[in-house]
Amino acid sequence: MKLLRLVLFALLTRAQKPFCRLLGPIQNPELSKHGDVIIGGIFSLDSSNIIETDDFTIKPTKGGCKRRNYRELKFARTVIFTIEEINRNPELLPGITLGYRIYNGCGTLNLLRATLAALTGLQENQLEKSCTFPRVQALIGHSSSGPSGEISKIINPFNIPLISHLATCECLSNKNVYSTFFRTVPSDYFQIIALVQLMKHFGWTWVGVVFSVGTYSEEGSAAFIREAKKEGICVEYLQRFSRTYSKNQICEIAQTIKSSTSTVVLAFMSKSYFRHFLESMEGMNLTNIQWIGSEAWITSGDLLTEGRAELLQGAMGFAITESHIPGLTEFLLSLRPSDAPDSIFLRTFWETMFDCSLSVSDGSDKFKLCSGSEDLRTITNDYTDMSESRTVNNVYKAVYAVAHAIHNLLQCHNGTNPSTGKNCLSKSDVQPWQVLQQLKTVNFTTQSGDKVYFNENGDSVAMYDLVNWQIGVEGSLNIVNVGKYDASLSDGQMFKMKENVGIVWTGQQDKVPQSVCTESCPPGSRKAINKRKPVCCFDCIECADGEISNQTDSIDCMKCPPEYWSNENRSQCVLKAIEYLSYEEIMGIFLVGFACLGAVLAFVASTVFLLFKDTPIVKANNSELSFLLLFSLKLCFLCSLTFIGRPSEWSCMLRHTAFGITFVLCISCVLGKTIVVLMAFRATLPGSNVMKWFGPLQQRLSVLAFTLIQVLICVLWLTISPPFPNKNMKHYKEKIILECDVGSAVGFWAVLGYIGFLSILCFVLAFLARKLPDNFNEAKFITFSMLIFCAVWITFIPAYVSSPGKFTVAVEIFAILASSFGLLFCIFVPKCYIIIFKPEFNSRKHLMGKMPSKAL
Repeated sequence: MKLLRLVLFALLTRAQKPFCRLLGPIQNPELSKHGDVIIGGIFSLDSSNIIETDDFTIKPTKGGCKRRNYRELKFARTVIFTIEEINRNPELLPGITLGYRIYNGCGTLNLLRATLAALTGLQENQLEKSCTFPRVQALIGHSSSGPSGEISKIINPFNIPLISHLATCECLSNKNVYSTFFRTVPSDYFQIIALVQLMKHFGWTWVGVVFSVGTYSEEGSAAFIREAKKEGICVEYLQRFSRTYSKNQICEIAQTIKSSTSTVVLAFMSKSYFRHFLESMEGMNLTNIQWIGSEAWITSGDLLTEGRAELLQGAMGFAITESHIPGLTEFLLSLRPSDAPDSIFLRTFWETMFDCSLSVSDGSDKFKLCSGSEDLRTITNDYTDMSESRTVNNVYKAVYAVAHAIHNLLQCHNGTNPSTGKNCLSKSDVQPWQVLQQLKTVNFTTQSGDKVYFNENGDSVAMYDLVNWQIGVEGSLNIVNVGKYDASLSDGQMFKMKENVGIVWTGQQDKVPQSVCTESCPPGSRKAINKRKPVCCFDCIECADGEISNQTDSIDCMKCPPEYWSNENRSQCVLKAIEYLSYEEIMGIFLVGFACLGAVLAFVASTVFLLFKDTPIVKANNSELSFLLLFSLKLCFLCSLTFIGRPSEWSCMLRHTAFGITFVLCISCVLGKTIVVLMAFRATLPGSNVMKWFGPLQQRLSVLAFTLIQVLICVLWLTISPPFPNKNMKHYKEKIILECDVGSAVGFWAVLGYIGFLSILCFVLAFLARKLPDNFNEAKFITFSMLIFCAVWITFIPAYVSSPGKFTVAVEIFAILASSFGLLFCIFVPKCYIIIFKPEFNSRKHLMGKMPSKAL
């Protein structure tokens, strides 16, 4: 190929020779018309079924073309229509007529000949003539990516622009290789992006891909896999299809599709390959497959046959946008053989369509003559099908792009071209390389409102219609626009579904088919990668306690704020339950009842002592300290109520200080009574005068002094670091414990320690006086009460530290009540029992009779 280019270049540049001689057969244009500026076109009006392999060791011959391609004839005629419309336009290229030369590129060799003929302008009837030929200024074509790439490589050295209307391969955007290539059809790159967005929109993350041999399919499929991976879409299988595959290979492809778990399959093929694929799959029982088609075949309704309705129902894909070109339909259907009498293709086309002969002298065996005025409207084929106007619009825009580029080159203002900034050009001075440069800057809008311009890669603005195959009961096909993709819009706005347009799915399903490897993880769980499977196949892990996920397919679980906790479904953070010892719950009611009972009993004991204050038993037990002790016991019972209820700043300070002071007052009274017993015993001894040192005044002062020390400790505690309400969220994760933090631990334990010190001191003194005569002292009862008191508070410490939440407060209240009841029952109940039920023992005679003789 490189050698051929060099030979051609040498022929074109040997200006010293006055004549040009053809070294081989040159291809004449199929359709042509003279003009001031010539636009070329290469279309495969015929298709070759012969695979040609040339090693350039022998002179090549014309390849055989076996099948007519009437769609390509429509493209060629659209070029002619557009050129004639431009020639009639007084504003675009005024005074300039455009001509055309359209070549039939059939097979590899004919495509090469057509390209060379377009480059040189040579024709077979121009032998031995001047080497100055009217060359084309631009080429329109080809319809396929592979041939377009080869044509572009050939014309690159000559800077002739090539504008394709259907070559979509992303590879053609490489300006290092295809420097003169442009296209009015979007690149497959944009189609791939649109397809990925479509699958993402419907949640299809597990898909299959079927592609064919060839540049278009292979590179398009590879690009789809790359882009799909970026969006988390996985390809379950990748099946390559070829027309040369055996029956076993076809069956393997069908079995792969049927046995797969993905229900969405992308068929990235050209129309001809997909036609063969459908023919191969007939009878394979491929049902419930949601086919996604590439732009190359998705609008080709002729692919639908009677046996393929179930297979293709609901097929979906992106197609070139529709656009109506006024007058084009009438022009195409007004074709007559007389429009191009030298065109062999047109002659054959006409005779084939109407089954007649245009001449009796051609040796044809047809039984009737053609008049040449037959009506094409009576014929149905790709040429006469006017329902599909998507691709011809690209041809229309390509011709207009060349016309606008030439128009810009021929502008002149005060001797200068405003586009180039150089001297004005005449129509005979226009060169292809100048047209190439102007094509890079054209920007215009067609009559139908389509914007035309090219980016730095020669690609036009990408716009697609999302179409859906809706097949009726009677087999009629309706290709419906259900969405749109516009790459010129901002992210998030490019792909949109149309409203109020129903979509038909495969198998007549009434909802969007599901195609995922793993069902979506519901809220309350997260996706976890399974290393043994693709990324789309994942495990769903329930969120941990205190964490939530409120979206489907969450990657991570979010931790709830400190005061919140996850609900049962792990889908929402809710406020934690607040726990504290309240008056409404059973435990609170129970403790309040016992506290009130203790206070009532203390009040009853006080009443009994008050009513019988003049009796010997009351007098003998220091009535003043007894009343003070009963008062302090009432306070002890009542102070336990401050520990119940919602903690507040004042209640926290009150409960601990009230508890500390009232208990010290209580223990001080007991300690005073113990000292009185000991002093009274010493006073009965001959010569003892000890009672004058511990009389009523000293007793009051001792109680006051012991209590003031505790008050001082509490004041320091409240001043330095007082207790305060606290939300404990460490012990229970799912709930908040409202408690009173002691603030200064030293202050708290100092209060308890001082109470403990007085209790032990009282216990020791009472223990020493336990064997004194019963009539004169209550040391036994004080000893027993202090034993209970100390036992309760010793066991309180570990229970307090280890009890959780509100039970900590309950333990503290229990200790207060237990010790208070111990003092009340041990000290006052026996005396009240004697006073009320055994009055005979409440006499001085009885008390004196019990005394030893040495004490009298």
